[in-house]
Amino acid sequence: MSTHAGSKRLTVPDLVARKGKDPIVCLTSYHAHTAKLIDPHVDLLLVGDSLGMVMYGMETTLGVTLEMMIAHGAAVVRGSKKALVVIDLPFGTYEESPAHAFHNAARAIKETGAQAVKLEGGTRMEETVRHLTERGIPVMGHIGLTPQNVNVMGGFKTQGLSRTEWPQIEEDAKVLARAGAFAIVLEGMAAELADKISSEISVPTIGIGASPGCDGQILVTEDMLGLSPSVPKFVKEFATLGAQIAGAAETYAQEVRTRKFPEQKHTYAMKADEDEPKAKSGANRE
Repeated sequence: MSTHAGSKRLTVPDLVARKGKDPIVCLTSYHAHTAKLIDPHVDLLLVGDSLGMVMYGMETTLGVTLEMMIAHGAAVVRGSKKALVVIDLPFGTYEESPAHAFHNAARAIKETGAQAVKLEGGTRMEETVRHLTERGIPVMGHIGLTPQNVNVMGGFKTQGLSRTEWPQIEEDAKVLARAGAFAIVLEGMAAELADKISSEISVPTIGIGASPGCDGQILVTEDMLGLSPSVPKFVKEFATLGAQIAGAAETYAQEVRTRKFPEQKHTYAMKADEDEPKAKSGANRE
């Protein structure tokens, strides 16, 4: 449940304090309209680089630019009032150096009004996470299945299915927490591993295809609304809006073609000209 009071926006310290307590509710958002609808019900809105696939039809997130993230991030901030807003740093905007990451993260924060950024990677991002957090930019980490690393992983593959993989993933989580990440997304990993990581680190874990034992959960909003043509195993569709939208479009098309729509009530009648003589009332008496 959401624990917001009034119109005060949830802060990073508020979220950190939820570790091990009430589950943290998170969803993605890419534009103001959806943000306004879901904001009252969530604790965190993630402007994810998944927008490249969801909104732009890309096969991966790799083509997303910082300019795209800023445009959508600003829209989400304008459409929301209560949730903590986190914006993804897209591929190629933070890996080069901590200084490069700070330049782009600061721009994203300043131009959107978001409160934090998210970046992918574990131990290799330790220096960058520390550099950002020491300079006033809250960072959410992301380990396990990291979509920006799809070419290295050879696809979107679940992580930690073999215990031989666990030590490195556990170390990734611990290093990010020590470096200052205020929360860590655990994506596409064995539930047992996600549970172990959640119990080992002091900051909240946010699961997506991980475990109900994580401190919070996140889904792509379009996936859970039934707007995506296909969804991963870990997604539960809480609505079937895709079918409803298609049905509404079909009905609209039929009514336009048969001239059933628009009806008179959907049109505007012309006002009488002020210079036009008004009709006289009563009998004409001469």
